[in-house]
Amino acid sequence: MKTRKIPLRKCVVTNERLPKKELIRIVKNNENLVFVDPTGKKNGRGAYIQLKKEVIDKAKKTKVLNKHLEIEVPDTIYEELYSLLQKGE
Repeated sequence: MKTRKIPLRKCVVTNERLPKKELIRIVKNNENLVFVDPTGKKNGRGAYIQLKKEVIDKAKKTKVLNKHLEIEVPDTIYEELYSLLQKGE
């Protein structure tokens, strides 16, 4: 039986290539709305990030998501990431 290829994505904060399931996607759609996409399938420009406290802190501090999505990412996105982190623990 063939082994399935695991899709890899790059975390925009750490620049590590990880399996897609270990990352969470932040999306900017055509209406310039920014939101968290846990399914990883919604339309729009996406940036992947690891769901770890130190990575989220660094993303917020360095504003790396703003650069990748080319828009100001609101603090509510980071709060939503922190709440997803709490649920996962």
